[in-house]
Amino acid sequence: MKDKIRQLYNNSTLTAKIRYSYLILLVPIALFAAVCFYNIWIINRNYENMINSTAVASEFSLDFKKDFDYETYLLIVENKSIDESKLDDMLNEASRIVNGLEKFTESQENMNRLLSVKKYLKNLGIYKDRIEENLMTGNKYEENIEIWENDVQIVTSLIRETIFQYIYYEISDIQQLRIQYRNFYMVLVRFLIITFSGILVLVVLLSYYIPLSITRPIRKLSEVTDQVAKGNLTVRSDVKTGMEVSILSNSLNTMIDKINELLEQITKEQVRLRKAEFELLQSQINPHFLYNTLDAIIWLAEAGEQKKVVSMVGNLSEFFRTSLNQGKDIISIREELQHVRSYLEIQQVRYQDILKYEIQVPKEINKYMIPKITIQPLVENALYHGIKNKRGPGRITVGAKREEEYFVIFIEDNGIGINKERLEQVRNKILYKTSAENDIYGLYNVNERIRLNFGEKYGISIESIYGEKTTVSIILPYTREG
Repeated sequence: MKDKIRQLYNNSTLTAKIRYSYLILLVPIALFAAVCFYNIWIINRNYENMINSTAVASEFSLDFKKDFDYETYLLIVENKSIDESKLDDMLNEASRIVNGLEKFTESQENMNRLLSVKKYLKNLGIYKDRIEENLMTGNKYEENIEIWENDVQIVTSLIRETIFQYIYYEISDIQQLRIQYRNFYMVLVRFLIITFSGILVLVVLLSYYIPLSITRPIRKLSEVTDQVAKGNLTVRSDVKTGMEVSILSNSLNTMIDKINELLEQITKEQVRLRKAEFELLQSQINPHFLYNTLDAIIWLAEAGEQKKVVSMVGNLSEFFRTSLNQGKDIISIREELQHVRSYLEIQQVRYQDILKYEIQVPKEINKYMIPKITIQPLVENALYHGIKNKRGPGRITVGAKREEEYFVIFIEDNGIGINKERLEQVRNKILYKTSAENDIYGLYNVNERIRLNFGEKYGISIESIYGEKTTVSIILPYTREG
């Protein structure tokens, strides 16, 4: 019998458990509650009205000024059309909140402040209409800017200050009412001490078991939600007591499963989108390179250098064959080196007085895989930012070395180099994409495609001695086709 009662209690709803405790304690405090109810109700009503007034005032966005000013500016500069503008919605929402405050406040001074806010909102509507009329008329940008600076921003400042004043005086009234409530509470406490002295033992016993039976499942559920909030999506709730909490526990487990599925789906979509972005970028061929190469071919043809023309056309064809190959995103080191060799052969004709190169990559590395167009952008950087900025001839060397868990392809030039401060900037921008500089973005693109395809521990690194040389290393795993 005892076990059945306990099981019935554990399976009861939280509302039922609270009702049980109320019923047990109701008889000895019924008379006291009847006497005190009216006074408590009056004080609570006034207190609640002030609290609600402050709460509704808080709905008036503290960022109203910034948001309204910014939305108006977007409208003026035609970053948003009149139909897209949210100014009407913001004014309507603000008016709704002010109308709601009028129902709660009992202070005439605060009522006057609300009337002032209404007038300010009405003025903002007038300014908005003037701006929209100017936009439809056209060629009145300066007038709109003047309205924004001299009218809109001043009025939104007045609204913000008036709302702050309203909240301040409402809180002051709450403090005064709180003092009255505290005095009443002290009288109530004295009466409670006398009234409840006879049932103290019963209250102690019930106050331990009943709250514990209510809070224990909630605390367990709270521990699970805390772990989820910290990012641990492997936890699950096993609360079985309490009807509502049991339902909430099952719902929480379902939600965690859904979050796991969504996170996995989002992660896959992000990787797919980023890959598509970089694959699109890598397929964009620099038109200046093509124009300069064609100019060089014309110049050689006019000079009667038939063999060089044939060689350059062949190298250009080989270069674009790799660049425009949409069927393969990952190619062998051998194919990538052929792409680089074609590029360097073309550039050597143009820069024959300052450019020499050599490719010294062991044959056993040629079979491993690399993202298409990885080495060529680094060689291009070495030429344009290293060799060309140095007086006299320069050399670009492409080499490779094996390590235990990975291999390294390095591109070294004896150009101008990079000073320490600039080198540190370049490294940070490659990792975090903090700049839109073209020279940096090419390096970032290469590094990011390697990380997307092979993992975060692979990518590029840069070493440089200013005035002597720069070395860019590509760290790759031992990956074969398929």
